[in-house]
Amino acid sequence: MGKKPQIKKIPIHNKNNIDKSKVEFLDYPIFCFKYLQDVSIKDSNDTDFFINFLLRLKKLSELGWKEIRTSNRHSFGTEQIPIKDLKPKKHPPIITPDVEFLTVFRASGDKRPFLGIQNKDIFHVIYIEANFCDIYDH
Repeated sequence: MGKKPQIKKIPIHNKNNIDKSKVEFLDYPIFCFKYLQDVSIKDSNDTDFFINFLLRLKKLSELGWKEIRTSNRHSFGTEQIPIKDLKPKKHPPIITPDVEFLTVFRASGDKRPFLGIQNKDIFHVIYIEANFCDIYDH
């Protein structure tokens, strides 16, 4: 029998082996879909919308939080919407009783939104409105 091939171990970057003098806080959003609800998107066949949405996420990541905060709300900026104004009344566990607002981004050039919660550099996407007024009245 031949020798067992050796697997090259690749170091995993974690808090124990990162040179902390070279670490900078991220200035761009990391989009997380763990709490994404299927309301509005489950029955959508609008592939162009979802392609545009992915391109929008890419552009937002390139801009970074600083530019997002200074951009117009109907461009690459954000606005807030009260939880009480949402049509879905059952929310994922990330929306705790102390959360009063969700942050709204535009998901595509036609201004359909996606909503979520920012936690440091991570933006948890909770709702994507594939059809106008599925998540809230505009």
